[in-house]
Amino acid sequence: MKTLPLLVVALMAAALATAAPAFAQAPTIQVNRENRTIAITATDKVTAIADTATVHIGFIAYGPDSDAAYATGSRISNAIVKSLTAAGVPSDAIESENQNVSPVQEYQIDKLTPAEKAQRKFQVVQSWTVRTPADDAAKILDLAVKAGANQSGQIDWSLKDENAPQAEAAGKALQRARTVASEMAKGLSVKLGALIYANNETQAEPPHPLMQAMTKGRATAAPVPLAINPRRIEKSATVYAVFAIE
Repeated sequence: MKTLPLLVVALMAAALATAAPAFAQAPTIQVNRENRTIAITATDKVTAIADTATVHIGFIAYGPDSDAAYATGSRISNAIVKSLTAAGVPSDAIESENQNVSPVQEYQIDKLTPAEKAQRKFQVVQSWTVRTPADDAAKILDLAVKAGANQSGQIDWSLKDENAPQAEAAGKALQRARTVASEMAKGLSVKLGALIYANNETQAEPPHPLMQAMTKGRATAAPVPLAINPRRIEKSATVYAVFAIE
């Protein structure tokens, strides 16, 4: 029976590996003279300034009974949304996150005076997320706070196109793998050949501290918005690459 050339066998194996599900483990390849390959794992990253912000806004309002708390909450709720939409924020960019009417627990008000306790028997809590261009995050927060959003401030930063920096990171990692493989080939006194297999593994983003919610209680309107700058977002990729050697 005729034996297939080693490189053809390697290419067939690579094709089968590529067709496997994305979560399948990379094949175990021994680096030796028999299989004539060099396997490299390399990691690289790119950073980009966030172009999208998701601003978390909300409020807490109190009342001596459920109806009074609800009436106050309704007034603040509508004032916040009206302030945002009047400023040109699209309605579909404002998403409800939480809303609740409930009795206030005794431990929450145990340090208040009897008169203050009488006015805080029930509470209304409501929150939203507002998706906006990163440069408008401070403006959105300012509008909401001035309209009564006294529990606001957390901002999640992201990119409209998450794939572009991820692809760039993978490309840089692959180039790094090729550079390392080329140096290894020189050390083995052989010539680096074609790439016959590559697998990209996306790295999880490390947690980033988020802006804490503003203190409870009605906030005093600031004359100008807070100074808020979009953060840098890091995307990294790890590439497992197998190169033929000649």
